[in-house]
Amino acid sequence: MDALRIPDRLASHLPGRLGERGDRSVVSMVRLQGVIASSAGPVPRAVINATTMEKTLERAFAPDGLAAVALLVNSPGGSPTQSALVADRIRGLAAEHEVPVLAFCEDVAASGGYWLACAADEIYAHPTSLVGSIGVITQSFGLDGLIERFGIERRLYTAGESKSRLDPFLPEKSEDVEWLHGLQDQLHTMFKDWVVSRRGDRLRGAKLQGDLFTGEVWTGARALELGLIDGLGTARGVLTERFPDAELVPVEGRKPLLARLGLAGSPAAGADLLLGFAEAARVRAAWARYGL
Repeated sequence: MDALRIPDRLASHLPGRLGERGDRSVVSMVRLQGVIASSAGPVPRAVINATTMEKTLERAFAPDGLAAVALLVNSPGGSPTQSALVADRIRGLAAEHEVPVLAFCEDVAASGGYWLACAADEIYAHPTSLVGSIGVITQSFGLDGLIERFGIERRLYTAGESKSRLDPFLPEKSEDVEWLHGLQDQLHTMFKDWVVSRRGDRLRGAKLQGDLFTGEVWTGARALELGLIDGLGTARGVLTERFPDAELVPVEGRKPLLARLGLAGSPAAGADLLLGFAEAARVRAAWARYGL
């Protein structure tokens, strides 16, 4: 069936030919859940970055008898740098251990979430998953009118005319916006190049490729038609059929320190939550773009 089509480049890893490489009986399942950011901040939320994922990924590729690694992706995106760092680490470990990587999009694999999914050799999604959003977005606030209303004077001292670009407490400057668009265009080009390098001729035609990179998001069913994914299905369903003799083993990251110490509900944790309201709002907005 199409959803389970096996690319030739992965054929040597499949159960029927495992005798040539030694018996393999484990599929590691790694969950990539949350916003992609360099730091979790004071709010104990699921965050994906190179630091939090390093040990988890190493453990996922370490077992004897490893047949494949499955990435369970559920992310609205975030930092392009952290997306690239995590994806590069996945590719490095896959090459080192010579095992295939399969990605499974859950609720959403958008923007940086789709960047992560492209680190896999094959991508699957549920028909209702939201996939794509190959673009770049920057969010901020303009508070200059608010502080003027309350008679607050903004005092900012810099050495270097570009140090105060896009300061939310100062009026927006057209030259700053132009600079930002230039930066976004560079990042967008890197994103497009990554997708094309990973998906290749599986993307459906040169004309469609232009439409793929507008930042639009599609259902899993439409993403399959566009070549953004390789099939429809769930992780357990696809992996059980592909690797019937393998044990599916979840590989989880360590819990946050407060949770490990049993202090998640302490007054200190409550103070951290107050400090994290702005970060919580940013995270919430990232998910809300996709109705989640």
